[in-house]
Amino acid sequence: MTQQATRHDWKLEEISDLFRRPFNDLIFQAHSIHREYHDPNEVQISSLLSIKTGACAEDCGYCSQSSHHKTDIERERLLPLEEVIEKAQIARNNGSSRFCMGAAWRNPTDKSLEKVIEMISAVKDLGMETCVTLGMLTQQQSERLKEAGLDYYNHNLDTSPEFYGNVITTRTFKDRLDTLSHIRDSGINICSGGILGMGETSTDRASMLQQLANMNPHPESVPINMLVQIEGTPLHGAEKIDPIEFAKSIAVARILMPKSQVRLSAGRHEMSDEMQALCFFAGANSIFYGEKLLTTDNCETNDDLALFDRLGIHAAEVDEQSEFKASACSS
Repeated sequence: MTQQATRHDWKLEEISDLFRRPFNDLIFQAHSIHREYHDPNEVQISSLLSIKTGACAEDCGYCSQSSHHKTDIERERLLPLEEVIEKAQIARNNGSSRFCMGAAWRNPTDKSLEKVIEMISAVKDLGMETCVTLGMLTQQQSERLKEAGLDYYNHNLDTSPEFYGNVITTRTFKDRLDTLSHIRDSGINICSGGILGMGETSTDRASMLQQLANMNPHPESVPINMLVQIEGTPLHGAEKIDPIEFAKSIAVARILMPKSQVRLSAGRHEMSDEMQALCFFAGANSIFYGEKLLTTDNCETNDDLALFDRLGIHAAEVDEQSEFKASACSS
């Protein structure tokens, strides 16, 4: 079978047309493409740890860690190295192949960055892939992370450029693109996606996916989050996204970015097993594992294992992911 050509020139109307397709046709196309590039019964597992929580200067409307919002999140210092290593070992023992570390910063200082680099080295010594999300970076900081051996950097677009100002005012959409450019120029794999259910339209979801799909190369990892509503944040009380619309977004992401890992991220604890199964069929092949995603609840580990068993899904090994990464980056 001839594989679908990878494109970086998607028009917004083309993507909107995908969203308007009959559901069965869209899911069939996405699943067919998924099978061309991936093992349909294999899921990459990542774990996420907040290494520095609270008091963030950004005003992201969905985030409990913003200093602009009145939530019950306490400000915490950067975790000690020993605790990070302990958490990474637990994650590895539970089946995670990638360990992601998040710090609530607008941007890291060079001194703070060096402390995170110690964590990166320690996690890599455990045989795991590493990912960090630290806010905006300079080109020099990106290159320093590359020298340290960082595998992935997460920096989500969150939403479309058109809707962005309704969610965040303390930095621009271009600021996010600039950091992603620094990361790509440094040779680090990109992890970038968005959040659905913040009041955006279907056209906004198409526009966000257009931004990601027209990057060349595509982000190696594309997390698709469902808004977790947190009391005290501006988006608490937003109308929830329809589960079918969410699954369609997964399918469209798979069609646009056939080689990328498409990750079910935040909000999974609110999804039924049936909804998750549909998302896996539509092209999702990565999850966050563990009971916490930074400060919000995630599915129980045992629940994930039981669901995987029912679906006949197995976790990808680290070495298998390294092979995928090499092929994805060569396009």
